[in-house]
Amino acid sequence: MAMLSRPVLYAVALVAAASAFSAPAFVTVRTSSSIHGRGNDSMSLRMTIVSPFDNDGGSASEAGTATYTPTEPTELTDEPLDLTWENVDAVLEEMRPFLIQDGGNVAIQEIDGPVVRLELQGACGTCPSSTQTMKMGLERKLRERIPEIQEVIQAMPEGPELNEEQVDVVLDGVRPFLQVAGGTIDCDSITGEGSVQPCITLRMEGSSASLNSVKLEIAQRLQRHFMMSGLRVEWA
Repeated sequence: MAMLSRPVLYAVALVAAASAFSAPAFVTVRTSSSIHGRGNDSMSLRMTIVSPFDNDGGSASEAGTATYTPTEPTELTDEPLDLTWENVDAVLEEMRPFLIQDGGNVAIQEIDGPVVRLELQGACGTCPSSTQTMKMGLERKLRERIPEIQEVIQAMPEGPELNEEQVDVVLDGVRPFLQVAGGTIDCDSITGEGSVQPCITLRMEGSSASLNSVKLEIAQRLQRHFMMSGLRVEWA
């Protein structure tokens, strides 16, 4: 039995790690290997990471997952497309199968000059990787096909009003855990209400105040609660 060299074992470990992602529809890893002779432990291994948004590289059906057939397929050429609502939707239609099989979808909310605003729906709207899906997947493909597009931004659903009462709704969910360690947390101030980048300043005391992981969790809860893409959370 041929022994695998260390680089090959390392590559196989990478493949195993890639298959553990929670959203397999977004990454495909292919490998092929061949051992040359019983007495030779050399092995050639090829790895290819395929974007699901590229047409040339296997489809989702190869992995045994359900396929998606558009109700009104649109034939697109390889030529650059004009920036119109119809063309943007046609390009998105090519990518919707991969979003739908993960429980999500995408819709155009607005086209303002060269800026396209999209709404991620379903599971994609609340996914922690929604920014990567928007920028590395949807925006990249749209700008390839429609060069007039300068930016693609995510439209956030309407959330509650930004005020101290609503901030306390979120903080009340973490206060019992902080109190166990003798800590407290309060809203120090809110600035920039109604602006593009509002800011919530919090004051936390006790042993948990030095833990960045606790601060990150609280900031993420506030951002999910208010559904504001530009919301900043700072610490006094």
